[in-house]
Amino acid sequence: MKVVFDFDYIPDVATFYVEFIRQFALDDDFGANLDALWDILTGGGISLPVKIEFIHFNRDRAQHFIDLARVFSEAEQELSGRLHFNITA
Repeated sequence: MKVVFDFDYIPDVATFYVEFIRQFALDDDFGANLDALWDILTGGGISLPVKIEFIHFNRDRAQHFIDLARVFSEAEQELSGRLHFNITA
């Protein structure tokens, strides 16, 4: 499965979480914070394997979303090939 987050349409972190919930068909009780994101990625809350791509993620946007990117990158390492994370400008 491949999931793409297009940052041309994600202006802030709150919108990212709305899109994350939609893309992964999560319940509304998802915590929408970095700890909940880590838990859902690494704790079996989403179907694996998965490829997650951030597109249109330029330098200006990276400043606002760097913590999200870090969590995805660390989850990629933790899940040893079951989650692939990529960023393109």
